[in-house]
Amino acid sequence: MVIDFEATTPAGHPAQPTEVAALALRYDDGGWSEAGRYTSLIRPPAFAPVTPADTAQTGLTPEQLRQAPSPTDALGALDRRFTEGIQYLLVAQHAATEANIIHNQREHCPALAHIDFLDTIPLATHLIPGLPNYRLDTLLAHFQIKQPPNRHRAPADVDVTAQMFFRLVSVADEDPQLGDLAALVKLAGRTAKSNRPVQGGLFDIELPAEEDQGTTGPR
Repeated sequence: MVIDFEATTPAGHPAQPTEVAALALRYDDGGWSEAGRYTSLIRPPAFAPVTPADTAQTGLTPEQLRQAPSPTDALGALDRRFTEGIQYLLVAQHAATEANIIHNQREHCPALAHIDFLDTIPLATHLIPGLPNYRLDTLLAHFQIKQPPNRHRAPADVDVTAQMFFRLVSVADEDPQLGDLAALVKLAGRTAKSNRPVQGGLFDIELPAEEDQGTTGPR
């Protein structure tokens, strides 16, 4: 399932989601098919208002989000789409961003919070060495995927991330070291925080600061 969030980044707090989109994919008979999709605006808390910079990037306004569903309703509805007993894998561009948001909202989406990730950035870095950077726009240009008019909205970003993921998988098919999904996960997987062992004692093991901050990172 390809997933993307838009969020506000209030000082002193982790990122707070303002929009989520998810696109479920299935691979059968030699091709990919869409198995479902979900999108919703999410009302941010009062301490994380939408700023003019947020509106300039996403087009979302404070007025729109004041009428949006709460995180409980928006993320709860997404969480109920995950069928018990089926194994899922989340795909995201710079998955640390989505992983942090989901973990911080895990009370609203407990099933989602236990799904591991495949991060397209380390996958692309391995498969396409030498690019100036591995932001989504750079990868779209490399694969000649058309920029959506509403880039930086979650539904549009999910669609183009899925297209880019298909291209990466095609490139991986030519790599003898990447013969199956397990190899892709070993290369570019990210364990959901809720699935990590709890460290006891005085000093818990944390991720490096650059990966564990509530920042949007290179998108």
